[in-house]
Amino acid sequence: MSFKMEQTMRWYGPKDPVSLRDIRQAGATGIVSALHHVPNGEVWSREEIKTRKQIIEDAGLTWSVVESVPVHEQIKTRTGNYQQFIANYQQTIRNLAAEGITTVCYNFMPILDWTRTNLEYELPNGAKALLYEKKAVVAFDLFILQRPEAFQEYSKEEIEETKAYYEALSPDVKQLIIDNILKGLPGSEIGYTMDEFRAMLKTYEGIDAKKLADHLRLFLDSVTPVAEEEGVFLCIHPDDPPFSLYGLPRVVSTAADARRILKETPSHHNGLTFCTGSYGVRSDNDLPAMVREFGERIHFIHLRSTKSTPEGNFFEDNHLEGDVPMVDVIHEILNWQEKRGKSIPMRPDHGHQMLDDLNKKVSNPGYTGIGRLKGLAEIRGVEEALLWMKKK
Repeated sequence: MSFKMEQTMRWYGPKDPVSLRDIRQAGATGIVSALHHVPNGEVWSREEIKTRKQIIEDAGLTWSVVESVPVHEQIKTRTGNYQQFIANYQQTIRNLAAEGITTVCYNFMPILDWTRTNLEYELPNGAKALLYEKKAVVAFDLFILQRPEAFQEYSKEEIEETKAYYEALSPDVKQLIIDNILKGLPGSEIGYTMDEFRAMLKTYEGIDAKKLADHLRLFLDSVTPVAEEEGVFLCIHPDDPPFSLYGLPRVVSTAADARRILKETPSHHNGLTFCTGSYGVRSDNDLPAMVREFGERIHFIHLRSTKSTPEGNFFEDNHLEGDVPMVDVIHEILNWQEKRGKSIPMRPDHGHQMLDDLNKKVSNPGYTGIGRLKGLAEIRGVEEALLWMKKK
């Protein structure tokens, strides 16, 4: 028997300009959502969960995945009230399970969630994409944040080139880079002022990648048994981008990282969110091979493609283009679904701003309706073709 991926889309709640009706018209049946209005670290009450679930079901859809239940920074650093925040996380898992929501995506990125420097990068066809420009990040690090250690982490040539780049930027562009990095992109939950960000960086002094990875293991040691009891599947999202920023460690960037996480906490309820865009930025990640190796514990899928440049930049490409071998990845996912005898929820991620959406104010960059509809249609076409070939 062949299983299709469960088609879902992310919805940011009642204020999202892309409505549930829009998502249903796009062909999705499931919703990926979160209670973004609940402060990080607080318990999600059953009443709040039930209210959100009812809104989704009244629109004829299913709340399939939570993305995300944020992990409080004090859990990552194991300082302050981290034990209480872990207890709160455990209770949120119980409350979600009580309302029938059993797939929980989360990440373990220090301070900043996903990072982009340009939210309106114009493509040759006039559509707009999200861009990560390395020089902008380095310029922020050296000349705006002025992190002392940064001058030892970049080459003399790179510092000189970045200085010339930075000095040529207009004040408005400099401010735009600051805003894009510090204010938080969709799903980030928290934005920072410059002083707040500098203070947060200090909380990670002495925490390298080895120590942060150990903190992740200790967190999973605490929450995975609750997930097992409640029938909840935890799935960690990879780092985005999958390399260190501002001296902060990253511990979910490579196949080796994923292997470590699954080995150290071997429960089937500890799994992965397989994001082709995040893992795909690194050329040393073989995405089809990763699905073959980890497919038994992939509980949620983000399908998107990025295109990298020799300068260290990358932008969100069309779903079937860029550096991600999307057809091969979907082929491996379908094989695992058949082995597991179940569908895995998938969402098309980071669509372009295009067509009529170019004339609209975008409150959630990367999450316009038309761009994701296009991505979902392309993914659905690949899936149908592969399933047809299996039958031949």
